[in-house]
Amino acid sequence: MTISLRCALRSLAVSTLLLGGCALQPQGEDDGKLDALVTTPQLDSRLSDLENSLVQRCMNDAGVLESHDARLDEVGADVTALGSALGALRAEIKNLGSESSAPPADCPTSDVEALENKTLLGRTEWVGFPTIGTYLKARVDSGANTASISARDITEFEREGEDWVRFKLALDENDVVIDDVRDKSIEAEITRRVRIIQASGEESRPVITLLMRLGPIKQNVDFTLNDRSHLDYPVLLGRRFMLDIALIDVAQAYLHERPEYPGGEPSDKAAEDEASDGKDDKEQR
Repeated sequence: MTISLRCALRSLAVSTLLLGGCALQPQGEDDGKLDALVTTPQLDSRLSDLENSLVQRCMNDAGVLESHDARLDEVGADVTALGSALGALRAEIKNLGSESSAPPADCPTSDVEALENKTLLGRTEWVGFPTIGTYLKARVDSGANTASISARDITEFEREGEDWVRFKLALDENDVVIDDVRDKSIEAEITRRVRIIQASGEESRPVITLLMRLGPIKQNVDFTLNDRSHLDYPVLLGRRFMLDIALIDVAQAYLHERPEYPGGEPSDKAAEDEASDGKDDKEQR
């Protein structure tokens, strides 16, 4: 406590005692008694007790104020955090509303639907070539990459600045084909070349595009030209042809009817030619 406050308290106490003393003491009594009463040790003790009480109360009040300030800071922090959470919740609700208004994404096609959109093929099938005018037997082999057709007398030439090729079908006497086409010369533009690596060495083969029919499938297919007359099937269909359009069931054969062309046998007589199949050949890629 400051000196001025202490002095003021002492003055207040003295004044009170003096007034009380004047009221209690008769006039004319010795002034020494009043001085003795004012300076008594009891007055100092009471003043000290009052001083301590005031100091303790001030300290308690300061502690309460500090506690209130700390609580206010906590409440302020909670209010700030609550405001941030409320803002985030509003943004999430807004985004949720925009997402609900957007059209739903298409569900992925199921495996069953994907299979239904593909044509099932046997390990061997009849294929037709409308531009050549014949049907041939084909082996379906996912182990091969590019399709291949048996060819001989392959001669490359240039026509109007483009690379072309002339060839004949390389067939043996047992291969089923329309007779008028067996020795027919066929011409086609070379679309690209492929490099074939075999045990006997490396070679480059021309690739042509031919329109082909197989059951419900009718599309242009790339074929490499090479002599397959030593193999059982003059046509090989690889995975490039089957990609996204066909599946193989190796336990079955000739699932689709043989195409019909002028000079050939009707499709209902194909079973006789199918019965002549030998054992599966080991394809040379």
